[in-house]
Amino acid sequence: MKATQNPATGVRVTPADLLRCAALYLRRHGWHQGTYYAPTTADTPTPPACAAGAIGIACAGHRVEHFSQLDPSALADYLAAMAAFVDYLDVFYPLFCIDEDGYLLDEHISPYSWNDDPARTAEQVVTALEAAADEWDRLHTDEGGNR
Repeated sequence: MKATQNPATGVRVTPADLLRCAALYLRRHGWHQGTYYAPTTADTPTPPACAAGAIGIACAGHRVEHFSQLDPSALADYLAAMAAFVDYLDVFYPLFCIDEDGYLLDEHISPYSWNDDPARTAEQVVTALEAAADEWDRLHTDEGGNR
């Protein structure tokens, strides 16, 4: 698109679209653990990122240090994409805890701790983001292929 052209309007970006963009970002720019972005110089626009950092970049179009600084629309997109990712992780990477009385608790898994697990690999993160997008599409697409 040329800079003088107006961008398309009325296009709905879904959480699945953003999850796929995050996966693509990680494939192109690298994956990171421990913080949203790998320590780089401040002028590096595309640092390696964790899953949440890559979703943030997919929503904002640039690295985001504090997600509270996103405009309301981008923040809503970020929260929806993160919720879709958590829903996927809850089903396919469930976390079970035992309380002090010995009862099994089904807890939501944190995408941050899941990403930062020392046994986690970049390919697992990318694959999970893509699979979460496919799962969102499956759950939100009718038989006619409409979202």
